[in-house]
Amino acid sequence: MGTGNRLKHQGIPEPLSEAHYAKLKRKAGLPVDDVPETKKRKSQNGKASGKPDKKAGAKVNGNSNGEKAAKSIPAQNGKAAKSKSKKSKPEPELDLDDMSDGVGGGFSDEDMSDLGEEGGLGDDFLGSDDSVYDSEGEGERRAIFSEDEDESDGDAEEKLTAANIVGLSRKLDEELAEEEADAQADLQENIQTNIDVPHVLEDGTEEQSKLLLAPDLQLLRQRISDTIRVLDDFANLSEPGTSRSEYTAQLLKDICAYYGYSEFLAEKLLNLFPPREALAFFDANETPRPIVIRTNTLKTSRRELASALINRGVTLEPVGKWSKVGLQVFESNVPLGATPEYLSGLYILQAASSFLPCMALAPQEGERILDMASAPGGKTTYLAALMKNTGCIFANDPSKTRSRGLIGNVHRLGVRNVIVCNYDARDFPKVMGGFDRVLLDAPCTGTGVIAKDPSVKTNKTEKDFITIPHTQKQLLLGAIDSVNHAGTGGFIVYSTCSVSVEENEMVVQYALKKRPNVRLVSTDIPFGKEGFTAYQGKTFDKSLSLTRRFYPHTLNLDGFFVAKFQKIGPTPANLVKDRAEPTSKLQEEVIDKTPILGDDKIPSQEVEGGEFGGFDDEEDAEYIERAKRNAMRKRGLDPKALEKPKVQDKAKSDGSQVKAKTKATNGGKPKTKTKA
Repeated sequence: MGTGNRLKHQGIPEPLSEAHYAKLKRKAGLPVDDVPETKKRKSQNGKASGKPDKKAGAKVNGNSNGEKAAKSIPAQNGKAAKSKSKKSKPEPELDLDDMSDGVGGGFSDEDMSDLGEEGGLGDDFLGSDDSVYDSEGEGERRAIFSEDEDESDGDAEEKLTAANIVGLSRKLDEELAEEEADAQADLQENIQTNIDVPHVLEDGTEEQSKLLLAPDLQLLRQRISDTIRVLDDFANLSEPGTSRSEYTAQLLKDICAYYGYSEFLAEKLLNLFPPREALAFFDANETPRPIVIRTNTLKTSRRELASALINRGVTLEPVGKWSKVGLQVFESNVPLGATPEYLSGLYILQAASSFLPCMALAPQEGERILDMASAPGGKTTYLAALMKNTGCIFANDPSKTRSRGLIGNVHRLGVRNVIVCNYDARDFPKVMGGFDRVLLDAPCTGTGVIAKDPSVKTNKTEKDFITIPHTQKQLLLGAIDSVNHAGTGGFIVYSTCSVSVEENEMVVQYALKKRPNVRLVSTDIPFGKEGFTAYQGKTFDKSLSLTRRFYPHTLNLDGFFVAKFQKIGPTPANLVKDRAEPTSKLQEEVIDKTPILGDDKIPSQEVEGGEFGGFDDEEDAEYIERAKRNAMRKRGLDPKALEKPKVQDKAKSDGSQVKAKTKATNGGKPKTKTKA
């Protein structure tokens, strides 16, 4: 047998050194003589043979070392290995010295013989049977998984066949349903155990102890939030044995204490919204609305005005896409009511919500418009700008004091088609009629502008919500009767700065009932919430959904209501007659129509009764009494109070007469003075 390729390639191994035998003796526990240290042998390539090969990483007597050697050596003897070695890159030659050092200094012939006797690898290592496998070869054992173990148990599960596929699928569906039911039950149990039921209801002892203490605002706020959370999910979060009305009463009490409302007004506003939205409404009333100015398009454009104000240090932006004239001011270094632009009439300070009635009315050029309650002139001048100073606008206001501000704004803004008048708007159909369009921004309780006037929280009572809606109904009927239904007009816009149903939907419903010749139409305002068609058991006409409500917590505007009517026919005569009749003959105004005589007529001295024509005291007393009654009615007082002093005087006089009679019957003689 000739020299193998391995020996040709690697060379003859060098003889073992004395140090190697010493190592073997130490491992066997035999005494070892002192052996002088020898220098490390070098391989043919010049590398030190004392260090083990890092790539080999083999153990001294482990099986892994033999497996790696078996893997590398047979690959060199096979044909496939030869073909691969030609294609692959040349590898560095192996040194037998390195191999021996890598396994702890090599093995002796005795050691190798011992391994062969103990059943290890024989001398013919390369020619061993298939029990020796390469770690990366085909003989690698396949891993066994749990699925394979399940498959091995043929009796554990029934095999899927065409005959039992329906039954197996039904069985799987039932198992999935049971698992889902169990998971849902566990989830509900966890939810019930994790729910934190807040305790928000006060006991009687707690209320008595806190009567004398100032309210803790932080605790109040937390309790309001907890109460609203309970009301949102009352079935799961409420305390056992409690009703929803108890939580509502507690919420109402806390809102009155936290925000400073009267109980009557807080309850009325709370009924308009769900609990969480009502809290947002109350919070919005605590923050002021942004400052808004309206550009006077009769003198300038919004772009030019914005540029001029920005140069003066004003921070602003357009109020929204729905308005082409509004500018919202965030910060200003100068007072907005004293700038040269303001004094020259380029803009006016006006709330953004006041734009909405004018936009809904949509006046056309050349029409006759009536603004029944026009002071201080923001809406009147906006109508004039929309009409481009054409047509005619009658700006009426019953207050002469407020009319002064109206006249000032009309002159400052350069409006030339406005006539200012001072009448009670309820009498306006008798004064003048035949208008194309009428705008009625009726006086109201102001529940939509609480941020501007916080006194509304406490000074509005139940009486105000009875008398003010009554006045609004009269004004709306007068506005309807003042409109001419023929032509392009015939529109009436009714608006209030209130959010209460009594002043809005109920007034509109009353007008639809009393004036069948009008109907509600769309306001053409692209935002806002629809009006109520039902409220607390009361149902309104379905057309009230065409009205629009605006809230401060949704649009950052003042609370507002807008409704638009269209008159489709003349008002029936019987309705006008009933409205025109005075409620009492005592309210009729007395006018003296007696002509004044000139100098060429009969002299006044010759008139019967003296120089001034004579006086009738009884008739004058009647006129004076009537004037007093009318004055008291205008001030809101009871005219019958004038009769009380007369009754008391009469009673006193009757009592004195009775006393005199009793003295006379007792024989008492009245003392009389006699002249001497």
